[in-house]
Amino acid sequence: MSDDVRRVGPWKVHRTEVSFENPWVRVESSHVTHPNGDPGTYGVVRYANLAIGVLPVDEHGHTWLVGQHRFPFDEYSWELPEGGGGKSEPPLGTARRELREETGLSAAHWHEIGHWHLSNSVSDERAIGYLAWGLSEGDAQPEASEELALRRVSMKTLVAMCLAGEVTDAFTHLMVLTALAQAREGRLPADVSRLLV
Repeated sequence: MSDDVRRVGPWKVHRTEVSFENPWVRVESSHVTHPNGDPGTYGVVRYANLAIGVLPVDEHGHTWLVGQHRFPFDEYSWELPEGGGGKSEPPLGTARRELREETGLSAAHWHEIGHWHLSNSVSDERAIGYLAWGLSEGDAQPEASEELALRRVSMKTLVAMCLAGEVTDAFTHLMVLTALAQAREGRLPADVSRLLV
């Protein structure tokens, strides 16, 4: 193998070209030798930020959904509060900021519920989800480019919305189902587990 060929697991990468880049994503096209020996091209979207999401739960077992029109699908979407944070920023700081900006809420208690790869066949996007409780209300401060709606629902309603396909955002599904499973397994503090199940 020549010096200019590198390995990515079982793939040989001969060269990589950047076809598009902005402050949020870089699109790469790599000329590769597949694990079976065939030549090919592998496209990857590289993300500049981590995806950060929050499942806020109030003392009555209700949470908040953020509604917005999603450009890539040309569809309206209800999701838990989510956003992006620089990879050098503390993820919890980003979570606190996103919750406050999108809902006006702040939380006294935080628990990291998981790390996920959101679309690992074509992107390197990494996500971290948090559970937040002990909530205080304030004024939402969305970014100027965002047109958001808020909806407060019970956890039971949110689970039903996910299962019925009314909520299609994969990150929301991951946070909801992971938090519920952790609560049922006794892996969360008791004071928040009782709010979820």
